Amino acid sequence: MNNRGYMGRILMVDLSKGEFREETIPDEVFEKFLSGTGLAAYLLYDRIPVGADPLGPENVLGFVSGLLTGTGSLFSGRWMVAGKSPLTGTWGDANCGGSFSPAIKRCGYDGIFFTGMSEKPVYLYIKDQKLKLMDASHLWGRDAIETEEMLQEEHGPGARVAVIGPAGERLSLISGICNDKGRIAARSGLGAVMGSKRLKALVLDGKKRITPYDRETVHKLSRKCNRWVRFQPLLGPSIVPALIGALLRVLPTAMAMDGVVYKIILRQWGTGGLNQMSPEWGDSPVKNWKGSNVDWPLKKSKSADPDLVNKSEFIKYHCYSCPLGCGGKCSMTGKYSETHKPEYESVLALGGLCMNEDTDSLFYLNELLNRAGMDTISAGATVAWAMECFEQGILTLDDTDGLDLTWGNTRAIVALIHKMINREGIGDILADGSRAAAEKIGRGSGKYTVHAGGQEPAMHDGRQDPGFAVHYCVEPTPGRHTIGSQLYYEMFQLWKKVRGLPKKLPFQIYHKNSKYRATEKHALETAACSKYMNVINGAGLCMFGAFLGVTRTPTFDWLNAATGWNKTPEEYMEIGKRIQTLKQAFNIRQGIDPRANRLSDRALGIPPQAQGANKGRTVPIEKMMEDYWGQFGWDPATGKPTGETLAGLGLSAE
Repeated sequence: MNNRGYMGRILMVDLSKGEFREETIPDEVFEKFLSGTGLAAYLLYDRIPVGADPLGPENVLGFVSGLLTGTGSLFSGRWMVAGKSPLTGTWGDANCGGSFSPAIKRCGYDGIFFTGMSEKPVYLYIKDQKLKLMDASHLWGRDAIETEEMLQEEHGPGARVAVIGPAGERLSLISGICNDKGRIAARSGLGAVMGSKRLKALVLDGKKRITPYDRETVHKLSRKCNRWVRFQPLLGPSIVPALIGALLRVLPTAMAMDGVVYKIILRQWGTGGLNQMSPEWGDSPVKNWKGSNVDWPLKKSKSADPDLVNKSEFIKYHCYSCPLGCGGKCSMTGKYSETHKPEYESVLALGGLCMNEDTDSLFYLNELLNRAGMDTISAGATVAWAMECFEQGILTLDDTDGLDLTWGNTRAIVALIHKMINREGIGDILADGSRAAAEKIGRGSGKYTVHAGGQEPAMHDGRQDPGFAVHYCVEPTPGRHTIGSQLYYEMFQLWKKVRGLPKKLPFQIYHKNSKYRATEKHALETAACSKYMNVINGAGLCMFGAFLGVTRTPTFDWLNAATGWNKTPEEYMEIGKRIQTLKQAFNIRQGIDPRANRLSDRALGIPPQAQGANKGRTVPIEKMMEDYWGQFGWDPATGKPTGETLAGLGLSAE
């Protein structure tokens, strides 16, 4: 039995032939790429042919667990899905919590990969090393939560399920993959890949042991980490962070953030603790990115008051191995009786971005989209884009099936999202996101899209934190907010473990204008975030845990204890660089020009806003992108990894 945390095997499933093949993965692969998205990148680089149709049989869809999952380390419950994205054409991956990650390893695998395309709807069932592709015809057309409940009723409550809803079945390019009754790996449109393969679900019920090298040390490190999680002074009512956001807006200076502060917010309110703080601060885009806190003041954002949301919470929700519990289950009235507590991203995408002030609709749309398996970020952003097109006269009532898409029209927003899920009328066009919709509609509508490489960015504004803007543009999965920012770098505190990185002491005061300069220091910080998050995603750790700081969430020490390795933090960061470079090389091999993933001008402050928190701000994105690519040893002008860099990382120069 492997005693290094990982299982050492993957399962390949050929859906066209209905065949299974197990493969042993050598130890040196894990030492070079970890598990998670690192392992997926190693495998899929060669196995997805050049020019493969993301919705065709040649695309490979992989479900991977993390190297630390099941070892006793905290925050290690993330699972990831990867493949060629039908939304962007690039490397695509999506990340989710819940309870599915350990289920992959308990079946004896670090990853399960699907090729081909089934003739009829099927689902994969694994129990006690028995592998079956089961008929899913009776499940096709049902929503994600109904399907999960039916499968657990048939196979037992201990079975863990990952499933697509109607959005994935209908090949929506903004669809994702669900588990735990509404948790969703939402980004990159990989639900459509699963739907194209006619794979409705994975049902896993394994009992394999996951054995770390030094369990005692892992537990010792976890106990120490948990003491930081349990430290929880109350911040008072939710107006406190909102007022802090307003104060941060008006001050000429900024202050480096310690992740413990955000942890306190997360534990008290979840990600929704930012619902009113972020618009005040300038972190949250408003009105399809053309508005500001002036358009979405406290009296409007009150509809998403974190205390108001928490009043509906009846139980806390913890992902596997998570001591924080930032999620929750909320009761609601109407068609559905409960929902996962709406996350910040969902609330602002469906609220402030569309100028929607109706609280009940936020709960309803959150549940509706989770059941459909559609990304709330891209759905809200696409609706906001359509509303601006309506305002500009590009879309008329004849185009919108009679829906009055004026800003804040809750009834129209709800009706339009129903149409997107069902691919009815104009919803058939919008179901593939704003870029694809603009290409079909034309009439100058592309001017109002906000995307990077085809993916709508999240509810964090790069005009407030240029680090977000850079990562939206340069990541091999464009438009991704869960990798890095200047704020993230402050909270990771990597300089405490990794030599040569700039120091930014907690609560250090600096002038805001310094954030908007393209400097070597900022390039070092941005590249470090990418490298570190590749380690995090290879380990299966939660980003929120990583925000506590690298000395409190001991990522590198956990990995050494779990595997028996004795790698330095610098060596782990080199692994992160290798993974990032291989994903970038995947894109180059697939014919992607990295420069084409640049974020839309509006979200970069071109032209700058005339009022509000981000008034007068422009991100010098071209120079920042070049500086970032240079830090990886890629050609600064093109973003292509050089032959020397590939060789130095032990990667093919193909």
